Amino acid sequence: MPAKSTVETVQFDFKKYTLSAEPTKKVLTIEETGESFEVTVKPLSWAKRNQMISASLNFGTDGATGFDGDGYVRGCLKEMVIDAPWGRTTEAFLLTIDERLGTALETLVPKAFGGSDAETVDIDNVKKE
Repeated sequence: MPAKSTVETVQFDFKKYTLSAEPTKKVLTIEETGESFEVTVKPLSWAKRNQMISASLNFGTDGATGFDGDGYVRGCLKEMVIDAPWGRTTEAFLLTIDERLGTALETLVPKAFGGSDAETVDIDNVKKE
């Protein structure tokens, strides 16, 4: 007669891997001026991040691939930032800001490749064939 298994079955708690519906407030600082401001952001889900990455990939007729990092960052910011000193984060707004404010906002955007922590998209690490 086979021996009875003594392995305990532990219930998998998927809830600890789901995003909170609650937006969070983040304080960003413009490095060059030292000015700080607060924005309210909602988390970007794994599925939404993948949609943004897919929309930013370009495939050429010769088989070459490219990545539109600018489009990815702008798409993420429009999706994530729900309250800011300028109001709604729109395409028109993003096209008017300078590098100092843009760089501060980029810190909110999850990396497109190599992880999901909020860091600037590293285009140099994108594979190009």
